[in-house]
Amino acid sequence: MKWIICLGVALLLSGCALKARQLEEAGPSPTAGAQVGIVNHTGESIYSASVDGAGGANMARWGAGGAEVCCTSIPRVWYPGMMVLVRWNMPEGHTDVVKEKMVEVEKYDEPGDIYMHFFPMMR
Repeated sequence: MKWIICLGVALLLSGCALKARQLEEAGPSPTAGAQVGIVNHTGESIYSASVDGAGGANMARWGAGGAEVCCTSIPRVWYPGMMVLVRWNMPEGHTDVVKEKMVEVEKYDEPGDIYMHFFPMMR
């Protein structure tokens, strides 16, 4: 019975070693995980906001929250013209007003968290 258990453990360990070697040979993933945060520079509450469908958090007026909403993935390497879809719900009175906009991503040297900044609209 002991040799069956030893054989089973040996097979499991060899499988783990094989998987680790395959991952090492494949190289790093082209994307990195990122948390999503919101900074609200307006006097209006944001009921929800997302970037490329990830996020969904809300933010009080004039509020800021750490990137604690999970998660999206971003390319490890920034490239010119990189765009994301930002979608937010900033109600007017009792009416939900959902808007969306394609936004260019600022240049970054290393992947990190994503922060969406909302500013007052000029009228």
